[in-house]
Amino acid sequence: MSSVTVIAEIDEQGTIRKNALEAISASQAISPSCTVVVCGNNPTSAAEDVAKVSGVERVIAIQGPAFSSYDSATWAQAIDAATPEGSFIAASTPLSVDLCARLALRRDLPVVQDATAIVGGPSLTISRPLLAGKVIETSEASIPCVVSIRSNIWSAADGGGSAEVSVISHDVQASVVVQEAIDRATARLDVTEADVVISGGRGMGSPENFSHLERLADLMGAAVGASRAAVDTWDPIPHSMQVGQTGKTVNPSLYIAVGISGAIQHLAGMRSSKYIVAINKDADAPIFKIADYGIVGSWEDVLPVFEAQIGHILG
Repeated sequence: MSSVTVIAEIDEQGTIRKNALEAISASQAISPSCTVVVCGNNPTSAAEDVAKVSGVERVIAIQGPAFSSYDSATWAQAIDAATPEGSFIAASTPLSVDLCARLALRRDLPVVQDATAIVGGPSLTISRPLLAGKVIETSEASIPCVVSIRSNIWSAADGGGSAEVSVISHDVQASVVVQEAIDRATARLDVTEADVVISGGRGMGSPENFSHLERLADLMGAAVGASRAAVDTWDPIPHSMQVGQTGKTVNPSLYIAVGISGAIQHLAGMRSSKYIVAINKDADAPIFKIADYGIVGSWEDVLPVFEAQIGHILG
């Protein structure tokens, strides 16, 4: 039976991200147990937490100053050197998608990105959406292989494990360029793993008005996204917030679109959300065609009522 290594990301608080637990569940299509690798400046606490997850046989914590920020060459080289032969599974985030491609190249393995279903066997049958979700591609990948999975598809793996933890110090000094957009993205919950996403469009009027979305997101434990129009129009709204075909694809339980008309490019990144609420003063906006609930009105009038009702529900 082929071994499998799960690449687990940690958040800015040093805890394992939920999508890593989903990747552990997905890895069982290849093997009932897995190795988990986690990188960071000091990832020991996160490694000890993931060691308690059911199905995890071993945890490899790679630490050092070079891992305080992401540098693709350093991370790929360190993971390749520290992990056993076999397959890799990771969440389909910008960081892990890049790592998956680099590890596949280093080990000469097939790679499939953004999978939504994996069926095990002598080889893997993998499904993933194409053409903005209009087509589902089913492909067969030999084992070992490298696969990234879409967030919020698999259930998070439960506790009950007691894996051994190995800590490896990696002292390579990476050449890291930390962009302002990445700093902004790590300051809040990432839209790709959030269960609730609140996105704003150019209908918000100005980037300063996104503070209203952030306040509502804090109340609901949500992530804040943006349309391409908002990102292209306002420099303070970074590309890391963009939801859409050329941005991030999200699959939350609840997606709230505020001041977003609903261009095809944006719908491609969020139409698979379980419930969609649209708030727009234009009753003919295309977003209403796919929304489960539509509210015709300006965000200035609707959001305060929305916020008050959420506050009342949450006590």
